Amino acid sequence: MSLLQIIVLAIIQGITEFLPISSSGHLILVPALTGWADQGLIMDVAVHAGTLLAVCIYFWRDVQGLALAGLGSIGIKPARARVEGTAYRSLFWAIVIATLPVVIIGFALKASGLIDMMRLMWIIGAASIIFGILLWVVDRKYDQSKTLDAMAIKPALIIGMMQILALIPGTSRAGITMTAGRLLGFSRVDSARFSMLLSIPAILGATVLSVADLIDSGDSLISQQALLAAGLSCLTALAAIHFLMKWLERANMTIFVVYRVGLGIILLGLVAMGYGA
Repeated sequence: MSLLQIIVLAIIQGITEFLPISSSGHLILVPALTGWADQGLIMDVAVHAGTLLAVCIYFWRDVQGLALAGLGSIGIKPARARVEGTAYRSLFWAIVIATLPVVIIGFALKASGLIDMMRLMWIIGAASIIFGILLWVVDRKYDQSKTLDAMAIKPALIIGMMQILALIPGTSRAGITMTAGRLLGFSRVDSARFSMLLSIPAILGATVLSVADLIDSGDSLISQQALLAAGLSCLTALAAIHFLMKWLERANMTIFVVYRVGLGIILLGLVAMGYGA
């Protein structure tokens, strides 16, 4: 893999993982336009590990609080005492509950092979447009300001059920969970914050599964290229998260919706010209 391909892959993954614009749409667009071969499983693991590190760094206080709440929930009293009186105990269980639906359905789709069958350019393009417009409608109509202190079992389960839609390539996991948060009346910033925290078990799970596949294939050697990709994706993901959180403090989601619709049109146009199915 060339240095240019590593840089482009890492930057695209880092930027698109957390913005509501669909990372899968971009990752299928690049080889369609460049003719580059698939980056391989090691690079997938590297860039996802980089983005996981980025979200943990940016939200390190939340990650620490959630970790303590998790330890406290299994009976470790000093950890429980440190988060007593905070929202982290309820937030921890909210993330657990919101994660379970996509894990169950995701495993079922992976076992059946349906998840790979959906990776078609026209599906990604259509999903980018449809769910982008849904984000725009919900963001404009439901202008409320609940904080994560109000996150409970019911809203967490609803967000988790909607996260299942992210298994459709082009939907955007970040986009659909932010849409769900806005639909339930949470502020833009806190919808994004919950989406970022919810990404941690999702990315961690995907990374662990990929590492297991690497070990099974006997190709688990970490190369300098993989380390470079992980580092670049981490840095660009940090920049993307910072941009998103600052943007949502003063503006709405429209800029991302416009971009999504444009991306979807490009993908559908490439299909029409015979570049994909």
